[in-house]
Amino acid sequence: MENLEQKIKKIEERNQRVEVDKSWETSWTRRMLLTIFTYLAIGVYMWAIDIPRAWLNAVVPAVAFMLSTLSMPFFKKLWIRRNKKSLRDGE
Repeated sequence: MENLEQKIKKIEERNQRVEVDKSWETSWTRRMLLTIFTYLAIGVYMWAIDIPRAWLNAVVPAVAFMLSTLSMPFFKKLWIRRNKKSLRDGE
């Protein structure tokens, strides 16, 4: 019986880790950090290859990245709705 309790405890701990990971994946903190890192990486690259106004031009890909992360949940819901039947059939 104790072995079963240990297995249940491990499953509950795993579920908690999965929930925390899921929360991080959809958090605004993660999105903002990714946007900032994208801006910095593109800005450094453009500056290194002597693009005029590199830091201003780096805003465009950073904002595009942010918009893509904001729109993904909408498209995910559409995809799930369209593929719900085929997903059930595959189970």
